[in-house]
Amino acid sequence: QRHFPEETNAENPALALLNAVIQAQARLVSQWQLLGFIHGVMNTDNMLLCGETIDYGPCAFMDAFNPDTVFSSIDHGGRYAYRNQPGIAHWNLASLAQALVPVLHNDAEQAVALAQAAVDTFSDHFLQAHTEGLNAKLGLGEPQADDAALIEQLYTLMAEHATDFTLTFRRLADLAHPIPGNPQDIGEVYTLPNAFDPWLAQWRERLAREACEPEQRQAAMYRANPVFIARNHLVEAALAAATDNADFAPFHTLVERLAAPTEWQPGSRALALPPEEGQRVYQTFCGT
Repeated sequence: QRHFPEETNAENPALALLNAVIQAQARLVSQWQLLGFIHGVMNTDNMLLCGETIDYGPCAFMDAFNPDTVFSSIDHGGRYAYRNQPGIAHWNLASLAQALVPVLHNDAEQAVALAQAAVDTFSDHFLQAHTEGLNAKLGLGEPQADDAALIEQLYTLMAEHATDFTLTFRRLADLAHPIPGNPQDIGEVYTLPNAFDPWLAQWRERLAREACEPEQRQAAMYRANPVFIARNHLVEAALAAATDNADFAPFHTLVERLAAPTEWQPGSRALALPPEEGQRVYQTFCGT
């Protein structure tokens, strides 16, 4: 009644609840993937029915793109790696469906069939939400046949050259409509390798097929692509300052900037840049 009041009046409230939870989790995990967020401990008890994120202990945002990235100190086999998160969410929802089988239908076989059919919709819900999010990040409108290949090529380049996940997409927003004096442009602090040039040419050709005005597209891309995230080394520095020196200034500065993550502030460039080698955080812990 609190999170899904409309489901209480459904013909089959338990099934309606299951379907609503599946859709909520598909949207949530698609957002994780779109922001390079790695939860780190996706046990079934760490997934809320309402589709919000909980248990932030070992979570982290990816810096250099690698789909196999893992941060949690207890995840030795990469079960909860970035690339595996949608599949783990799917598995967790199957566990929820199994628990609901006794109340889905009086007939056991029909109950199992209803549960399976519901769980099988997760992939489509996730794909739709993720595709819509990627299109927004890349400035793409109506889907076209070559979009999937274009996106796959981008991810391949990002992995091969270990470009920063967040700033790669943000830089693309700059390049979607280059104009002198753009106050949101981050070109002075982050650029893409020359190896991206052929892909950029294909992407620009794809953008040229859109009816949207370049200015409107770029503004939408800026809204979809943050420049400031809670980078691991910044979180560690804020924690250390607070616990070791009772200095909460780094924490408050970081929180203030994260309150407007898509607004570029040149004076805060240190909070946007990827970590240097000595600043990298390779492991996170449940106690964080």
